[in-house]
Amino acid sequence: MIEPIVWIGFIVMVFFLMAIDLGLLNKKAHTPSSKEALFSTLGWVLLALVFNVWIYFAYENHWLNLGTYIHEPMDGKDAALKFLTGYLLEESLSIDNLFVMALVFARFQVPKQYQHRILFWGILGVLVFRGILIGTGVWLVHYFTWLFYFFGALLLYSAYRMFHHEEESADVDMERYWIVRIISRFYPVSNSYDQGHFFVMENGRKAVTPMMIALLVIETTDILFAFDSVPAVFSITTDPFLVFSSNIFAIMGLRSLYFVLADMLSRFEYLRYSLIGILVFIGIKMILIPLKVHIPIGLSLGVIGLLMAAGVLVSLSQQRKNRLTDDDGAH
Repeated sequence: MIEPIVWIGFIVMVFFLMAIDLGLLNKKAHTPSSKEALFSTLGWVLLALVFNVWIYFAYENHWLNLGTYIHEPMDGKDAALKFLTGYLLEESLSIDNLFVMALVFARFQVPKQYQHRILFWGILGVLVFRGILIGTGVWLVHYFTWLFYFFGALLLYSAYRMFHHEEESADVDMERYWIVRIISRFYPVSNSYDQGHFFVMENGRKAVTPMMIALLVIETTDILFAFDSVPAVFSITTDPFLVFSSNIFAIMGLRSLYFVLADMLSRFEYLRYSLIGILVFIGIKMILIPLKVHIPIGLSLGVIGLLMAAGVLVSLSQQRKNRLTDDDGAH
């Protein structure tokens, strides 16, 4: 059993990194430049890779009982490869979150200088919910192996839904979110952002700002996405620490990645098909697990990376063709 100090230490480290991020690097509300967001994203990726080096040595030497998980003992090499694959898988599946974030911010007209604050506080809810979901899921899949069939089918259905409703998000009605209806029963909703605060006093009453509504909507949508992405990581590993840490590192980096890709999402139109391909691949991989058919972890990492690269390259190629066509038409 993993020593409790491992979990405590990891959570303390996450809060420390977040405190530096918001309290030092982003203390003043502002719109991150593309260069700033890119360096921040590279910083989070570098931190994940450095942490993966620690994973290797910790599991190789079984520090604090890491690598001795009764259902999946492993050495440092396997642990590092599984962390990296889980991290890349979570990061790629979370790209669809970026489309929803952009839609929510546009719907509630959240100024760009305040968007980082919403994404920052959103990670706190993610820590709690994903911790519960991962802890429950890890326990269930070992005692009810048929759940791999269920999770696999869930991912295949998600791929089907994404394929047949790719344009659905363009006309999403935010009022359909139950959290919006509930909050409006208890608090009046202000139109003021009050310098990025979540609550404001109006007419002697505490009112919620659109910042709070946007935060709650993003939290609830992340819960929905978690039911896709967390089971997908179980196809890579069921070691609870690897699943949780790879999830959290990917999500923390997603906030800065949003500002890198926010203005570019529409350009990578074929990324959605990459995500569909990944969901299908992981869904099939999960269904095969109870049948004792295991796809090598290195192959899984290669397939995920190849599908993501293909989506980007095909999108860029199509953009180039469109520009050439436009230029020919202009002449």
